[in-house]
Amino acid sequence: MKSTVETLSATRVRLAIEVPFAELEPSLKKAYRDIAQQVTIPGFRRGKVPAAVIDQRIGRAAVLNEAVQEAIPAQILAAVQEHDIKIFGRPELESFPEVKDGEPLRYTAEMDVRPEINLPDLSTIEITVDEVKVSDEEVEQQLSGLRERFATLKTVERPAQVGDYVQIDLAATVDGEEVPGGSASNISHEVGSKQLLPGLDEVLAGMSAGDETTFVSQLVGGDYAGRDAQVKVNVRTVKEKQLPPLDDEFAQLASEFDSLDELRADLRQRLTRVKRVEQLYAARDKALDELVKVTEVPAPEGFVREETERQRQAITDQLERIGTPLEEYLRSEGKTEDQMNSELTEAAATGVKIQLVLDALAEAENVQVSDDEFGHEIVHRAQRAGMAPQQYYDQIVRAGTAPAVYGDVRRGKALALVLERIKITDTAGNPVDINALRGEAGEAGHDHEQDGEAE
Repeated sequence: MKSTVETLSATRVRLAIEVPFAELEPSLKKAYRDIAQQVTIPGFRRGKVPAAVIDQRIGRAAVLNEAVQEAIPAQILAAVQEHDIKIFGRPELESFPEVKDGEPLRYTAEMDVRPEINLPDLSTIEITVDEVKVSDEEVEQQLSGLRERFATLKTVERPAQVGDYVQIDLAATVDGEEVPGGSASNISHEVGSKQLLPGLDEVLAGMSAGDETTFVSQLVGGDYAGRDAQVKVNVRTVKEKQLPPLDDEFAQLASEFDSLDELRADLRQRLTRVKRVEQLYAARDKALDELVKVTEVPAPEGFVREETERQRQAITDQLERIGTPLEEYLRSEGKTEDQMNSELTEAAATGVKIQLVLDALAEAENVQVSDDEFGHEIVHRAQRAGMAPQQYYDQIVRAGTAPAVYGDVRRGKALALVLERIKITDTAGNPVDINALRGEAGEAGHDHEQDGEAE
C-alpha cells in the first residue's frame, strides 16, 4: 500500500491511498465467507457456497464492493500511523472508490487533525470578575419569597385583583365548534400570572364569584393554532393571599432560628455563598475565553460541522417529542433558521477549541487521572442518570464512550491548573482565592440539598 498526505489547512489533511489488488485478497476471502453465510442457494449448505457460484448468482462486483468496505478502515488507520497524523474526529471518504477486478484500489479521504498549539504562560493571563455584594434589598426579596411559601388563601366577597387566586371554568370554541381539549373545570389560577390563555388575566381582574364572561384569545397549539377562539370563563371563587406577619414568630415557623434578625443573617450568608459560586463559574468561563483567545487555536471544520448537525438533530428530535414544529419554535425564539444554525456552529467551534487547548495543557503538564478520580466521576454521572454505578460503567464501556469520560476528567484537572495559575481579581481590585471559592461551592450545594429536604 502506498499513501501520501496533503495539508489542506492547520486542522485538515487529505490522504491519497493506493492499494495493489493482491493486498485485497484477505478481504476478498472474508467477503466470500460472509456472503456464503448470508445466502441460501439450492444444492449448497449455508456457509459452503463456492466462490464461483457466488460470482454467478450474486455477482463478482458485489463481492469486490463488500471486500473494499471491509478493508478501507484498516488501510486508513495504517496510513494515519505511517504519517504520524494526529487525527481528530472521523475520516471522510471524498467518494466511494470505483472497484475494478485486478486493478489497484485508489481513493482519497479527508480528516481533521489536531493543530499545533503554542500554550501561553498562564501567569500572564489576567481576568476580572464581579465583586461579591449582597444588598439589603436582595435579603428582603429572599425573605418575601419565604413568606410566600407560608401564605394562606382566604375566600373574599369582592372582585378579583391582581395577585388573587380564583377557581374558574373555561370553555373555548372556534366558529361555534368546541376546541378539542379547550374546556377545563375548577382550575386554580393566580390573576396576573399570565400562566394560561392570553387575555384571561385582563378579564379576570374585576370579576366576582359567580360572574361569567366571554373574551377572544389566539390559540397557540393544536389543530386551531393561530386562530382566534371565543373563550367563556366562569368564576367560582375569589381568594386573597394572606402573608404571615414578618416577626420572630414567623422566623421560628419558617426556619430553625428564634429571631427574625438571625434568619436575615442566615439568608445573607446563603446569598453570599451563592454569589461566590457564581463568581467561580464566571472565573471559569472568562479564563477559558481568554485562554482560547491568546492561544489562537483554530477549530477543525469537519468536527464543527458534525457537532453542529448533531445539536440541530437533537433540537429537532426534542421538538418532535413535544409536538412542536421547528418553524413554531423559531418563531417563539424570535430567530431564523440561519441564525439558529449560526449559533450552533459558533457554540460547536468554541467547544472544540476549549477541548483542544485543555488537552494540550494536560499533555504538556502530564496530567494523570487516578482510578479514584475516574470512579468518582462514574458515580456522579450514574447518580444523574438514575443508574447504579456499575450498570452505568458497563453501559459506557459497551458504547465505547469510557475514554471520552476519562478525557473529560483530565480536562477538568487541566482547567483547575488554569484557574490556580492565572491572576483573578474582582471589580473592587481584590484578589480572588479560587480554592476558597471551591469550598463555597461545596457549601452552597449542601445548602441546596437542605432546602430541598425542607421543602
